[in-house]
Amino acid sequence: MKESPIFTRTYDLLRWLIPQTVKFPRHQRFVLAEALTKTAFRFQEEIIDASFSKNPLGILEQADSTLTKLRFYLRLSRDLKLFSLGQYEHISRIVTEIGRLLGGWKKSLYKRVK
Repeated sequence: MKESPIFTRTYDLLRWLIPQTVKFPRHQRFVLAEALTKTAFRFQEEIIDASFSKNPLGILEQADSTLTKLRFYLRLSRDLKLFSLGQYEHISRIVTEIGRLLGGWKKSLYKRVK
C-alpha cells in the first residue's frame, strides 16, 4: 500500500481511538464505542479500496460520507462526556487533517476527469 499521509493519519486515528473506546463505560462499549470503531475501520477499508481501484472517485465519495458519520459519533461521545475536551480536540485535529487529505485526493481525481 502507498505510504500516503492519509493512510498514516488514519492509522494514527485507529491507534488512538481503540484504546480510548475500551475505557468507555460498559453500557456504551456495546453501543457508541462499537459504532465509532466500526466506522473508523470502514473508513480505512474504503480508502484502501480506493487506492487499488481504477475508478476510485465513487469509493472516495463513500469514504467522505463515512468520515462525516465518524465526526458525528466523536461529537456525541464528547457531549456524553466519554471524551475529555482535550481528547476531543486531539482527535478532532486528526479527523480534520484526514478530511483535508481526502478532499485533496478527490480534487486531484476531479482534475484528471476533466
